[in-house]
Amino acid sequence: MTVPMPRQDPVPEPTRKVDARALWSGGVATAVVAALIALVGILVCRWLFDVPILSPRREGAWGNASTVGYVFAAAACALVATALMYLLLISTPYPRVFFGWIIGLATVVAVVYPFSTTAPTSQKFATAVVNLVLGVAIGTLVAEVSRRATLRRVVRRRYDRPTYPPPPPPTRTAGDGYS
Repeated sequence: MTVPMPRQDPVPEPTRKVDARALWSGGVATAVVAALIALVGILVCRWLFDVPILSPRREGAWGNASTVGYVFAAAACALVATALMYLLLISTPYPRVFFGWIIGLATVVAVVYPFSTTAPTSQKFATAVVNLVLGVAIGTLVAEVSRRATLRRVVRRRYDRPTYPPPPPPTRTAGDGYS
């Protein structure tokens, strides 16, 4: 009976290589989407539901500087999420799991925070809904961009590569018990 010998060399482990250009271009695109979601959310709340989110009624549908600040803050959050994903990709095991938890908890904070203010309930609810949509959009878009920007490859050591042509089979000698 023959028993295979265990490998003497360690099994090569896959490594992750991050395509930073693809990740950051997707992050910028996510920032644009987040800014537009914030703008559309504010406009829908003000025009359709007549809820003066982020500014008094007298400011009109476009609001004041708070609207611009909210739009830029949404874009900045998307860029921060991209930076976080980049750091997780290059430093942690299971980066998307940690990213999901971090973004999920940050979204919960953004949804709950408006309810701690003294604004009317309708404004609190509208702001919470817009923040929820922003959190879900940023989280899913950055996570999917990171999948595309991550290259997995197996690092092989020099002695792992097969030689061509293959070496000849071992020869038998007299007295080895196989004759």
